[in-house]
Amino acid sequence: MSAKTVLITGTSSGIGLATAVAAARSGCHVVATMRDTAKAGALLAAAEETGVTVDVRALDVTDPASVEACVAGLDRLDALVNNAGAGHIGTLEQESVKDVRAVMEVNFFGVLHVTKAALPLLRASKGRVVTVTSVGGVIGQPFNEAYCAAKFAVEGFMESLAPVLAAAGVSVSVVEPGAVASEFVSNVGFSDAVLEQAGSYAPALSAYLERTRGAFANAQTPQDVAAQMVELLTAERPAFRVLTSDAARAFAGAKLKDLDGSAVQTLTSAWVA
Repeated sequence: MSAKTVLITGTSSGIGLATAVAAARSGCHVVATMRDTAKAGALLAAAEETGVTVDVRALDVTDPASVEACVAGLDRLDALVNNAGAGHIGTLEQESVKDVRAVMEVNFFGVLHVTKAALPLLRASKGRVVTVTSVGGVIGQPFNEAYCAAKFAVEGFMESLAPVLAAAGVSVSVVEPGAVASEFVSNVGFSDAVLEQAGSYAPALSAYLERTRGAFANAQTPQDVAAQMVELLTAERPAFRVLTSDAARAFAGAKLKDLDGSAVQTLTSAWVA
């Protein structure tokens, strides 16, 4: 994939940072975006340590003007990696619909904003769209109602869009990690402090947090996920769905028998053939 341009959102930490460095190491020109470029220090340090360069640019996925400005600055684009997102802990009775909308803006509509803006360039290059979702986009999880709803929406949108874009020469893939050892956990706020306002939900929330700490204690590394992302970027025929660990495959496998998405894609592609 030498000399091809890849735009990655949410690269200040975690999977996005690791994918930006790994893609650059594979020979890509990486446009590494983040909402606040003042937070690029960790990415730039990792790139320097690895001996690669990345092109850091500002992009706020919730701001259409920011998205349009970033994409307009590209001469070509061969792949888009929708990685930016944010976790959320809460339950409906104790939060507002506005809170839920905010989660959807980042995790669902943010993906749509960037993908829509990038599609003319991707059609021109016969490129690909890779979107990081989650096993939470397959199985709903307690106290993750808004987050899982957004990820379910992304999964449904991309699964429906894939055969349409395939007819235009653009491939679509979704990547479903389980627990990943990154700043995601601290950014969500998995702490006992959230129990203080949990009221009658406190026992259930306490049990959930305890289970979650255990899951993240054995989490996959961002670098491992990034290696699989680069495989998707370079594969001749990328799979529609990639579950990134044995734990993710076991968890999602309770619902998904079609692990690589090929059966669904064969079915829905026939609808537009």
